[in-house]
Amino acid sequence: MNVTGIDVGSRAIKLMQIDSISGDVVLVKKTETTFNPRSQILRMMDGLTTDVIVATGYGRKMVQDIYECEAITEILAHALGARRLFAEAGCILDIGGQDTKAIALDHKGHVGKFEMNDRCAAGTGKFLEFMATSFQIPIEKFGDFALEGRPGLSINSMCTVFAESEATSLMAIGIPSEDIALALHASVVKRSLSMLKRVANSGPIVFSGGVARNKCIVKLLENELQSPVLTAEHPEMMGALGAATHGAAKGV
Repeated sequence: MNVTGIDVGSRAIKLMQIDSISGDVVLVKKTETTFNPRSQILRMMDGLTTDVIVATGYGRKMVQDIYECEAITEILAHALGARRLFAEAGCILDIGGQDTKAIALDHKGHVGKFEMNDRCAAGTGKFLEFMATSFQIPIEKFGDFALEGRPGLSINSMCTVFAESEATSLMAIGIPSEDIALALHASVVKRSLSMLKRVANSGPIVFSGGVARNKCIVKLLENELQSPVLTAEHPEMMGALGAATHGAAKGV
């Protein structure tokens, strides 16, 4: 039986299909959400054969309406995905396009306490994307660019608009762009760490979401935590994997 997990996020739609018997991943797909997510969902599912669909993400209700399938929260999906890949996981930090989540897991892998920032772009992928555009650097290269900077500089504002203004002012007085980029990344890490401390749980931390591909964020997190963080090969697929894992476990 093939089970399909589909995660409709603010920036991208991720789909993962697993064989419920073997547990093998048989299909991975990803596309931009755009301003017409329904059309994108239908395009991704076109021609796809599946026995079960489980949806998650901010657009999960849309998938549920189209296919009359089950939907689960992002919190549960990321917990299931993280534990599937990393049995020792104690906490999850998920930094997505427009929200950040810190999730504590108990010894059985169940969700305990969690915090979620979904009211502004501060500390999210959108914040970094906006800043990368201001620097005229592709978002995929922004982390590597920031790693060339020297530490010590601080960005005081986490508001996207004010942070851009602060960065522009620093450039105007001759501060190297790399140093400013590093400070912007450090501000994201500082905000994320404060969320992790509030859910306060022991055990290794799994870093999921698209921002987990940013090498600078990973390095700064590990420096602050003084321990490695666990990152999947495709960290942005964690929610879709968790949704598929949920469907396979239920056998529905």
